Amino acid sequence: MWKAAQRLLSLLLLLIIAAPAIASDTSSARTVLQLSINDVIGPATEDYITRAIDNAPAEQAGLILIRMDTPGGLDSAMRGIIKSITSSPIPVVTYVAPTGSRAASAGTYILYASHIAAMAPGTNLGAATPVKLGGPGQPDDEKPKSEQEQEQDQPSQGKSAGERKAINDAVAYIRGLAELRGRNADWAEQAVREAASLSYREALEKNVIDLVARSNADLLQQLDGREIEIYGQQQALNTLDMRIQVQNPDWRSRLLSVITNPNIAYILMLIGIYGLIFEFSNPGAIVPGTVGAIALLLGLYALQLLPVNYAGMALIILGIALMIGEAYQPSFGVLGIGGVIAFVFGSIILIDTTAPGYGINPGVIAAFALSSVLMFVIVIGMALRSRRRPVVSGMEQLLTGTGKVISVDDHRATILIHSEHWQAVSDQPLQPGQRVRVTKVDGLTLTVEPLNDSIEEEK
Repeated sequence: MWKAAQRLLSLLLLLIIAAPAIASDTSSARTVLQLSINDVIGPATEDYITRAIDNAPAEQAGLILIRMDTPGGLDSAMRGIIKSITSSPIPVVTYVAPTGSRAASAGTYILYASHIAAMAPGTNLGAATPVKLGGPGQPDDEKPKSEQEQEQDQPSQGKSAGERKAINDAVAYIRGLAELRGRNADWAEQAVREAASLSYREALEKNVIDLVARSNADLLQQLDGREIEIYGQQQALNTLDMRIQVQNPDWRSRLLSVITNPNIAYILMLIGIYGLIFEFSNPGAIVPGTVGAIALLLGLYALQLLPVNYAGMALIILGIALMIGEAYQPSFGVLGIGGVIAFVFGSIILIDTTAPGYGINPGVIAAFALSSVLMFVIVIGMALRSRRRPVVSGMEQLLTGTGKVISVDDHRATILIHSEHWQAVSDQPLQPGQRVRVTKVDGLTLTVEPLNDSIEEEK
């Protein structure tokens, strides 16, 4: 009897201890992890979204909700986000919201890749034509019947081979996503080839999205009971009474967002180059070299995440080198003007994309071009000219300087030079009042030679 009572008591204690853990697990499984894309999609957005999706299973989230409002972004960042979505074991819902938002360009691809695609009233998507990277390509060999017929009947005709490859690759990619999620693949191709766009109502009618919701609560209510496929298995969603947990970008993603701004990356790179130039021209200054090295490393790290045109980078370095050359070897402005032109053109083509939000502001380029001219041609030029002037202080000034013998004691003499008395020796006889020239400085003793045979009289 007592043993049965003890067993029952032990079981009750275990249930009491395990209850908080069970409640916690149930609470975690009833959590919606909400992420946000509210700007241009770039390396920082990719880092934020992919890390959150990868960590969602460990946090035992039941659903991932991405609220999106974006004009598009970089292809590489978009594909990284899509890979995380398609490989996620947790359902991912992309919701274009609030009213007035859009899922343009890269946002359309992400919407197609999600397990559930939803939009709020007053939103739109589309215009998914890939932007042209680099400069203009080679003209097409085929000649169109007319420009109007070419644009209407064969949108890709007349484009360069590189542009056609990019468009065909994008079409195949978005059609594959549409087929994966059972959405309208024909309109997806149209969005890429013709930059077509749809309103939220048209997107629902054409089976581009799954539902229209006015709010998060309305979205979760409509999702409840809906079946989706994950890893080839059907899974029913149970979203009623789910708690939404908002996860904002952490300090790492925010820092990455700042330094991967093309303007900031450009400024960091130039500050780094200027700092190292000042350090090498004035060894031991320490501060310019330290600041320059840190800024240059941050700038290069940011640029390697961005689509950089290395011809532009080479032109910037060439321009700086030519401006330095103008400071060292004046050429009546030829090197300086050439350096400014190379610097400006290199800055313009440095970022190799026309994606929205990824150009360098012309004002920033103009400001740094002007400051570079002032710094290299004027400041460094003045510093170099000052180096060529005769030394007017220190030990170097004593060499070849002239003075007058004050007194002679055996083989040593006291001379007056630059209003200072110095001990001097000479291999020739010296006399008081005689003018001498310094030929060597050995500590506090000067080696001199008579300047002439004349002797100045004491006054």
